[in-house]
Amino acid sequence: MVAWSDLTNDVLEHITSFLSFPDRYCFGAVCRNWRSVSKSKRYPPTPQLPWLVVEEEKETRKRKFYSLSDAKHYSIEIPELHGRYICGSSHGWLFAVDIKITGILINPFTREYFELPPFPSYCKDADVDDTLIEKVPSDYMGGPRNYTFEEMQIKIVSKAILSHDPKERSDFTVMIMFGEMNTPAFWRPGDLCWTVVDGQKGCLYDIIYFKGNFYALSPVNVLYLVDFEPEPKLREVGPRIEVEGFAREQYLIDFNGNLLLTERFCERVEKNKITTVGFNVIEPNLEENILYEWYDIDGYALFVGRNSSIYVNASHFPKCKKNGIYFTHITGSLSACDDLGIYDMTDKTISKFYSVEVFPTPVGSPVWLTPNPW
Repeated sequence: MVAWSDLTNDVLEHITSFLSFPDRYCFGAVCRNWRSVSKSKRYPPTPQLPWLVVEEEKETRKRKFYSLSDAKHYSIEIPELHGRYICGSSHGWLFAVDIKITGILINPFTREYFELPPFPSYCKDADVDDTLIEKVPSDYMGGPRNYTFEEMQIKIVSKAILSHDPKERSDFTVMIMFGEMNTPAFWRPGDLCWTVVDGQKGCLYDIIYFKGNFYALSPVNVLYLVDFEPEPKLREVGPRIEVEGFAREQYLIDFNGNLLLTERFCERVEKNKITTVGFNVIEPNLEENILYEWYDIDGYALFVGRNSSIYVNASHFPKCKKNGIYFTHITGSLSACDDLGIYDMTDKTISKFYSVEVFPTPVGSPVWLTPNPW
């Protein structure tokens, strides 16, 4: 009988091709050689559903993840994320902000990370007093109020995305929406500060990197292209998008090479608490300057929230709902309800994919993540 330790790398690499991501991750924890084999790209890992970054455990301070594929939780020690609020996920990397309002970009499974420069000024009238309370205009009350730094860390950046995987390309770009108006700004490796993009009209809803360009969406139904030359600015493109009802959030999706807009409709259940009641999917055709409404998504599933757009072929995953839109909490709110669910575009119903009640906290608002340890 041959000992496991004597198996050649070729054989071990072939074995890893049959392993799910959690099993492959455990495989790499056996020894240094197996860890090296587990990262081999010769045999790609089996397809996987996104993970949900759930919360930080109070006692261990480990970050808890939930795998849709096997309906299990995994707690992983990631010291760099201690006390940080996650406000973006892109290409398997997380964008996190701490109580000092500083940010990092980190791959939670390889522990590679980039320290990011101080954020741009998010409010010209902001004033920090001796009790470390921040005075800024309220998103909900229509006037000034006091925010603690714990609350501010979820409001300073509403979303962050990447143009490319930093492991694949060193010339990637981080684009954020920051401050009360979700103003766009970008950073590239080597930059000493963020560069603010001018030209927005009203608060922005979402940003996306699509076919070599960044696009941004405004609630006043304007789709922008981020034009970097000669000075970074937003340039209006495409048709105006008419929205009926209370579309609390909208998401831009790169779906098989099509740019889609997903509208999220909500109802207010208490004074400052809202819950999701449905979605619409629209394709803005930039060339013909018209809109197309989609009634299904060809058996795929979408995952929306603070993450860059994610879609999977649901037929490859027995536990994944076809034509389903998996959603997390409303962005940047500690007053949201337990609002995680799946919207079925076929019968227009909403169901749960997660049995545990989850409410937004300064370090625990769930975010979708596609693991990228290889």
